[in-house]
Amino acid sequence: MIWVGSFKSLQSVVPEPRSPDAPLAVHTWVRSEIGLITPLVDWLMSLIVGSRYVFGAEESVELALREALSNAMLHGNRLDSSKLVHVRCCCECGKGMTIVVRDQGHGFDPNAVPDPLDFENLGAEHGRGLHLMQIAMDEVSFARGGTEVHMRKAGCKRETPDWRPNNGEARPLMSRASLEVRVVELRRDPFA
Repeated sequence: MIWVGSFKSLQSVVPEPRSPDAPLAVHTWVRSEIGLITPLVDWLMSLIVGSRYVFGAEESVELALREALSNAMLHGNRLDSSKLVHVRCCCECGKGMTIVVRDQGHGFDPNAVPDPLDFENLGAEHGRGLHLMQIAMDEVSFARGGTEVHMRKAGCKRETPDWRPNNGEARPLMSRASLEVRVVELRRDPFA
């Protein structure tokens, strides 16, 4: 499924059921207003979660996306609401996903950003976004003089498991309780 348009026009569209193997492609743009980050991320994450191409890594993708949008709006476009932030997202089975976030600012040198883990930077109010994106995603790179961040997360679509639960109860798998470990088998279908 391909989605193209301003976020304002796309957010009211309800996704239609699609083939489980169909790739997902989104190209949207939004004004540089901090209040639009959460609605955009929530909408885009609903499509990404539904695609199941990065199953188990959705929280990492969400974190990186929020940081990239925040950096683009705050540092790139300097909260100038007349400037746009463009987002392209592609999910494909077997290839995982890529996200590209581009601002209309002057760019920056990512190598000149101080290391947020250095002792003198631990109390800084800014400077952790790039580090968080690099931790959350498998690959992060910059283009167009620092006005564009490319992020990639490997993954594959996970199918519904073959097992079928007996009932909705949980039962312990170990006979003795342990303070360090508690193992529980869920007896319900988590994908229902």
